[in-house]
Amino acid sequence: MLNDQYSKLNIDAEIVKNIDNKVKITGKEITDTGEAKESGTHIANGIAMGFSILIYLSLFLYGSQVMRGVIEEKSSRIIEIIISSVKPFQLMMGKIIGIGLVGITQFVLWIVLSFSLISIATNVLINKEDLGKQLQEQSLSSTNSSENFLIGTDINTILESLNISELLICFFLFFIGGYLLYSALFAAVGSAVDSETETNQFTMPITAPLLLAYALSFGVLINDPHGTLATWLSFIPLTSPIAMLVRVPFGVPVWEIALSFSLLVIGFLLTTWVASRIYRVGILMYGKKASLKELIKWFNFKN
Repeated sequence: MLNDQYSKLNIDAEIVKNIDNKVKITGKEITDTGEAKESGTHIANGIAMGFSILIYLSLFLYGSQVMRGVIEEKSSRIIEIIISSVKPFQLMMGKIIGIGLVGITQFVLWIVLSFSLISIATNVLINKEDLGKQLQEQSLSSTNSSENFLIGTDINTILESLNISELLICFFLFFIGGYLLYSALFAAVGSAVDSETETNQFTMPITAPLLLAYALSFGVLINDPHGTLATWLSFIPLTSPIAMLVRVPFGVPVWEIALSFSLLVIGFLLTTWVASRIYRVGILMYGKKASLKELIKWFNFKN
């Protein structure tokens, strides 16, 4: 087919086959001064995916710990003794805040350890002069410089385009907000059941938005972080912990981050109020399998 078209255009097909038609594209971004430099899009993609996985797993992990703690105290009847000294709302918030502080401590230790290892590796284990000579020799001996473009790239220059402090602040803010929101819901679920085998009917509906944002983060959100879907998901409290953190490495206006976090705080206050009304009744209910209708009754129950 192609050979016939080449013949009609008086083009030698053999010459076309011998042409190196491998096209390589290098991402560039234009700064305010008009200078073109290498784009850090591939690093932004990696950070966004890392945030998505880390937030998704951590919210499930620490939220499940809150739920298991409530179920354990309820099944062992220890809860009846505890609430004689504290109010149910205080007990629920104490459990949520305690496990949340454990999670924050773990993240801080991971970050400090990671930066320490990177600093030791770059300053002690790696000889910058030898590394520079090796990169120069590789670039000179290469027959195709575009293939080794990334080898000689200055990583520090790429990282300058990313605001590391902003990324860390946003990560902790949205982790805390998302954890408080979902852990309150997990606490309500734990108070409504007598064992972990009964939790599936309640955990699936409340975690579906988080799972949706996690699934979309690997395709839609990363490919179009400033699109309509990504923007709206970053404003919905149940999906914003993942959606906004996926968008932040690509550059998001401060007002969007502030609005998203404000809505997340409002969502946390609302869910905590709803969860506390269910929790105060559910922790003293035994032997009866709860349903959505039963939860509504507990919510409307007056002291």
